[in-house]
Amino acid sequence: MQRFSAKSTFQNIPISLLRRCISSTSQTAMAASDEFLGRLPPFEYIPPPYTGPSADVILNQRKEFLSSYTSCLYKKPLNIVDGKMQYLFDESGRRYLDAFAGIAVVNCGHCHPHVVKPVIDQIKRLQHPTTLYLNHAIADFSEALASKLPGDLKVVFFTNSGTEANELALMMAKLYTGYQDIVSIRNGYHGNAAGTMGATGQSMWKFNVVQTGTHHALNPDPYRGVFGSDGEKYARELHDLIQYGTTGHIAGFVFEAIQGVGGIVELAPGYLSAAYDIVKKAGGLFIADEVQSGFARTGDFWGFEAHNVVPDIVTMAKGIGNGFPLGAVVTTPEIARVLTRRCYFNTFGGNAVATTAGLAVLNVIEKDKLQENASMVGSYLKGRLDQLKEKHEIIGDVRGRGLMLGVELVSDRKLKTPATAETLHIMDQMKELGVLVGKGGFFGNVFRITPPLCFTKDDADYLVEAMDYSVSKM
Repeated sequence: MQRFSAKSTFQNIPISLLRRCISSTSQTAMAASDEFLGRLPPFEYIPPPYTGPSADVILNQRKEFLSSYTSCLYKKPLNIVDGKMQYLFDESGRRYLDAFAGIAVVNCGHCHPHVVKPVIDQIKRLQHPTTLYLNHAIADFSEALASKLPGDLKVVFFTNSGTEANELALMMAKLYTGYQDIVSIRNGYHGNAAGTMGATGQSMWKFNVVQTGTHHALNPDPYRGVFGSDGEKYARELHDLIQYGTTGHIAGFVFEAIQGVGGIVELAPGYLSAAYDIVKKAGGLFIADEVQSGFARTGDFWGFEAHNVVPDIVTMAKGIGNGFPLGAVVTTPEIARVLTRRCYFNTFGGNAVATTAGLAVLNVIEKDKLQENASMVGSYLKGRLDQLKEKHEIIGDVRGRGLMLGVELVSDRKLKTPATAETLHIMDQMKELGVLVGKGGFFGNVFRITPPLCFTKDDADYLVEAMDYSVSKM
């Protein structure tokens, strides 16, 4: 049998002709890119000229002075130097539609003027007074934040990140109940410190350190889960896990209403309401991790609202500060009292600048009607993505709510074989067309679409067109 050989095939072709062919292909790709960029929705903002170091210089600095864990998206990393609302700009001034929002962080939009101004005013006046003195910034934001939560959830503890918030919540659950076992869900992500790493349900995020006292329930994943969309069956497995894997009593059950890092996985209908009763009978607290789904992203203000449950503790970060390092734990006065048994203190938690940003975020969400927009545009975008699924066999699933959407790619729909390499290729192609999306899921084959909540229907149309084109070129 004759084998294909690139060398033998091309050795008789003149080099000049090969160069012209390669040049023609490159020019065709550039022309397609230029054509798409010309269809980007109009936007008035033009960034000032960039005079800083180039992408290559920054990349070399990162390689020399930062750990290799600070990896970059894309084969050719982007040097992002400017941003405005739902758009980002690279060093050349090229505009990109941001459908990732700094990993579901910039809910109000990049450099929203009504977030920037109060922060600048505060930082000019006072940066860090410490919570040992009185200052209105932390008090104003605490009151406003508590008003967004149901029931008796009205005591706020501020942290600097989602990991810190979840660590504090897990500790509070153990102190309040007197039990030590925590139950979480497979495929979930809750942070990278000792307790939260134990609660995380993916091996790639778990270092080889002691992680005890955490049990992982089956993931109620409607697409890949063993019971499909039957939430009651997953809940019965949770009951059995507690009965056979613990003393029968647990400190708490922590969950994401929509798993973010895990690939925008919505929990099966009926699961959380059934799980609530099971957890309560086992003496545990119900802990909602709203780090990614909170602050109007799903079309509800909190992800758990779609499941008709009221948690005992709610943790949050990311969208809370629109990019400022800020996290929080909100619980009831009764549960909060456990931290008075010893001294609890967080130096930067509740920093005046960060809490000023947090209050501004709440004001912008209300003033700009971002929750309503997330619901409306998110539903429209999901519908367009469902149409794309009917067109392209590689799209195995479209899921999520509001502007927290996932598109899972598979090379075989029946077997649900993850199309991991294809996902990376399509992401790169979409970037060339001016669209930035995230990537997640255990197999790295899910597009995470979590744009700023000011995203428009025109933006949604452009994203779908770019994805359609990129998938068609596979």
